[in-house]
Amino acid sequence: MKQVVAGVDIGGTNTIFGLTDREGRVIAENRILTRDYPDINDFVTALSDAILKLVTKEVELLGIGIGAPNAHYYKGTIELAPNLPWKGIVPLAEMMKKKSRVPVVVTNDANAAAVGEMVFGGAKEMRNFIVLTLGTGLGSGIVINGEVLYGHTAFAGELGHTTVVPGGRECGCGKLGCLETYASASGLVKTVSQLMCDSRDNSVLRDIAPSALTSKIIAEAAAKNDPIAVKAMNYTAEMLGFGIINAIVFSSPEAVFLFGGLTKAGEILFRPVREYVEKNVMPVFRGTVKILPSGISESNAAVLGAAALAWNEMK
Repeated sequence: MKQVVAGVDIGGTNTIFGLTDREGRVIAENRILTRDYPDINDFVTALSDAILKLVTKEVELLGIGIGAPNAHYYKGTIELAPNLPWKGIVPLAEMMKKKSRVPVVVTNDANAAAVGEMVFGGAKEMRNFIVLTLGTGLGSGIVINGEVLYGHTAFAGELGHTTVVPGGRECGCGKLGCLETYASASGLVKTVSQLMCDSRDNSVLRDIAPSALTSKIIAEAAAKNDPIAVKAMNYTAEMLGFGIINAIVFSSPEAVFLFGGLTKAGEILFRPVREYVEKNVMPVFRGTVKILPSGISESNAAVLGAAALAWNEMK
């Protein structure tokens, strides 16, 4: 009988889950709509039932790993998550364990991505690295000496909410000038909008409605040397590099893995980030940190990261 764990990624719109073996193969996968369950009890019942439906007679479910926003690793709770329908503190691990009757571990989605990188991705042989998830926001998972950094509160490592521009752009967290507001897909769009207001450069981006502008469109324009797009990508890379430099000096990682929609820009993003970091980091750190794309396919990264969390607990 094949042993598997379930990996679950809870998002504001979809909750994706799948069964994964020890080698990182996703053998079954499905999803439910998070917003269809405003009552957490209904959600837990629906999710547990849907996971158990994937478990056939040929497999044995050993545990469940869950990645979710504002998840507290020590307590197994989701706490005050602004983009989820359940308010307050939700004892998710305890509730899922009662329904599924297997061990359940919970962490935030970026930490799950870091564990996934360590177990199944490009960090298999590394004990010190950082994963940055560059989507609508900027998430981060930090691994030091082979262990995910959780800190006293279990919410350590929020690099996206370090201040890079005092008094700068307003962030969803309520602060001003967070790294996330500059070095993310949404931050890139804001930079383009600002550049188009502040300059008269010709750009194909001026013909696109602001609501339709995406990081993908901007990256494609930059690849064709569109002046606004090139400036925006370089500024985004500089701000991301600035954030990485700050992370390097306190954790000295072997590598920083970049993951998420913004990384599809490829070398248009990676090259200037690497150049900025190498030029501006403290001399003692020069040449010591690799900046790499994630070693996990984006198509099943969320499930694999959460599943890796469960496998890692069983070592």
